[in-house]
Amino acid sequence: MVKASIAGTVKTRLVPPLSYEEAAELNTCCLRDVAANIAAAAVQAPIRGFAAYHPPGSERFFEDVLPDGFELLPPKEPTIGRSLFHAARDLFAAGYASVCLVNSDSPTLPTSALVETVHQLREPGDRVVLGPAADGGYYLIGLKQFHRRLFEEIDWSTERVYRQTLARAHEIGLAVTPLREWYDIDDNETLALLADEIRLDGNAGPYHGGFPAPSTTAFLETLASKSPGFQRLLDRAGLPRSATRPGPR
Repeated sequence: MVKASIAGTVKTRLVPPLSYEEAAELNTCCLRDVAANIAAAAVQAPIRGFAAYHPPGSERFFEDVLPDGFELLPPKEPTIGRSLFHAARDLFAAGYASVCLVNSDSPTLPTSALVETVHQLREPGDRVVLGPAADGGYYLIGLKQFHRRLFEEIDWSTERVYRQTLARAHEIGLAVTPLREWYDIDDNETLALLADEIRLDGNAGPYHGGFPAPSTTAFLETLASKSPGFQRLLDRAGLPRSATRPGPR
């Protein structure tokens, strides 16, 4: 689930400390890393990558950014809930046995979470796989059948999304398989958390074992060296000035 990196339309909650142009570049880096993560998971499990994108007319941007083998799902409605609905319905209609929808805001999501989702969806019996996000939403939803109720009466972009989705699953008697919690990069706090995760001793933090996210890591290194606003954010978060140096995973 992706948005083209148009300055002033993506990751605007990160302005400041980032500029609109820097926020758009971060969006591109996250997209590259999420796509690379899916490609890495596809080595271990039968996965085919798609990008359900927005806005219309941005196809060339995604063709330039996404790795070979990814296909595009054209936009139908602009809101997140309806975009999820259409992406799931269209992929099932195309004949896929299961569908997993992943956000593009978690560049360090462990590859193992994607592989585990595939394994869970290949088990007998209908179910939904949910990856809870730290902000109360979810970073991933995996389905074996299309259940429209999972996308109805949800307060999208709020801390109630995960809880309400669990309630919808309960209403229709659908088993839920939860994954480990992860986080989205959508505000200053989670941007600092990302820097904390990829610092030299990042395995000591609350989130560890994630995908190396090389594009995002390199971009944060550049920000730390050139952007006073970003460095002040790291200072307020109590992170060392070496916070954005990549370390072993």
